[in-house]
Amino acid sequence: MSAQTLTRPKATSRPAPRGNRNRSARTGGFASKITVNALLLLGCAYMVLPVLWLFFASTKNASDLYATGAYSFGQPAFFDNVAAVINQDGGVFLRWMANSMFYAAFGAVFGGLISVMAGYAFDKFQFRGKESFFGIVLVGVLIPNTATVLPMYMLASVFGITNTIWAILIPVLCNPFGVYLARVYSAAYVPAETLEAARVDGAGPVRSFFSLGLPMMMPGYITIALFQFVGVWNNFMLPLVMLQDQKLLPVSVGISIWQGYSLPQPEFTPMVITGSLLSVIPLLVAFILLQRFWKSGLTAGSVK
Repeated sequence: MSAQTLTRPKATSRPAPRGNRNRSARTGGFASKITVNALLLLGCAYMVLPVLWLFFASTKNASDLYATGAYSFGQPAFFDNVAAVINQDGGVFLRWMANSMFYAAFGAVFGGLISVMAGYAFDKFQFRGKESFFGIVLVGVLIPNTATVLPMYMLASVFGITNTIWAILIPVLCNPFGVYLARVYSAAYVPAETLEAARVDGAGPVRSFFSLGLPMMMPGYITIALFQFVGVWNNFMLPLVMLQDQKLLPVSVGISIWQGYSLPQPEFTPMVITGSLLSVIPLLVAFILLQRFWKSGLTAGSVK
């Protein structure tokens, strides 16, 4: 009888049942949703809780501020705090708010327009050293604003404009990040064919920009202006170094002065908190009024 070699069949891997795959997909999707929602909740809490504390604290007097919980009401004192803020030093807080509004609006309108014009030129025009100049703009994005305060103060002192509004207005016209965004918006919103048709009809570069380019880039312009408004409103180091006259100070620097007074005089503490809450209101109004343009600007180039 001849020996026969017996071979076992090789084990083959079978695909997992369809029910198991669907269950795994559902489990993975559920876990990812939980993770994303948890991160969103943490982000919302990080942004909302300080403002919420500011609201509760502004309704308390100096004694209740330390005797009650962080997110609880004390004896109603909100309107008294607002009146104290407005009447302090002959209404200097209103002057600070007006200064901040003027500085921020000037930077948003004119600084945003300069950024849009520069970004449009980088995108649509061809000139020698174009990419090198744009590289310098990108380097400017990486430099923090606080690092440029001292050099700008030295330049302002040379021209004799320190302690004047021009020491604040001229620097806010330059926004490298706005130039970068404007180039992206120009590439997404302004077709080259449209500008070519305008040139055939006899429109020059300036007329083409203001008649076609700027209206098409309006969502981007609003977005850049909004970022510039917030940046100038929250700017602290530049006016702190440039300005000495209290009547020229923005609200951010003015409240910091009151904060220094609150150490020997605790009655200034509710005023600092209430003034901080009032200083947030213009930013909220700006975001609410420009929300539609801002959302459409953020989706530039997302769909082709």
